[in-house]
Amino acid sequence: MADQLTLDNVRYEKKDGIAYVTLNRPKVLNALNTPTWIDLQKAFEDAKADASVRGVILTGAGDKAFIAGADISELAHVDAYEAEESSRFGQDVLNLIENLGKPVIAAINGFALGGGCETAMACTIRIAAEHAKFGQPEVKLGLLPGGGGTQRLPRLVGKGRALQLILTGETISAQEAHRIGLVNEIVPAVDLIARAEAILKQISANAPIAVKFSLEAANKGLDTSQSEGFALEASYFGICAATEDKKEGTSAFLEKRAPQFHGR
Repeated sequence: MADQLTLDNVRYEKKDGIAYVTLNRPKVLNALNTPTWIDLQKAFEDAKADASVRGVILTGAGDKAFIAGADISELAHVDAYEAEESSRFGQDVLNLIENLGKPVIAAINGFALGGGCETAMACTIRIAAEHAKFGQPEVKLGLLPGGGGTQRLPRLVGKGRALQLILTGETISAQEAHRIGLVNEIVPAVDLIARAEAILKQISANAPIAVKFSLEAANKGLDTSQSEGFALEASYFGICAATEDKKEGTSAFLEKRAPQFHGR
């Protein structure tokens, strides 16, 4: 795999149109400290800029944790100003993931707690191994979720369920996470990456511009009123209608053949 970015805390590989981003601090259950956040940002900036990358799989090294949360040894020593700055930086990195313009699949292979759960929620689709665990335990440390958890969790699972998780700080199973809509699918751990790859292959068979604008319409629409969302959708529909891909897609359908999309 040529053209690789070398990072200290994240393994980053590209193969067959997929970028693989793996948190690589298994001894501390892939906990997020500042250098790790910076590495994540670099990896996703590269994936965004590389036109050959059609989607990303985000996972954790080892079989115990996706991301167990923030690095508490670092968190214990921050003052109010530093805490706010680190919260904003984490939010910025997760916004980059959410608004990448390409699908990002979280392959959750163990604990996804605190910042780990927040990172998973920023991804387009979440698939979990059967033994995965989820939670926002920040209140147990005298804090609240600072990586977007108070905003993304209610949007994903509803306000009541989100507040129960945030205020109790309880850890839930993959099965419960699936029941409340936090997780899209549960698969056996051995099949996790293969299933993520299969979903990305399904998506990448479609027109790249249409995929990008579908993501953008859903993400931006959630931050606005429904009527403004409709206007946004119509404008993106118009943009897509002017592409070569739309011409190819409609022609291929009428000619009963597979389309060949080029992202133009």
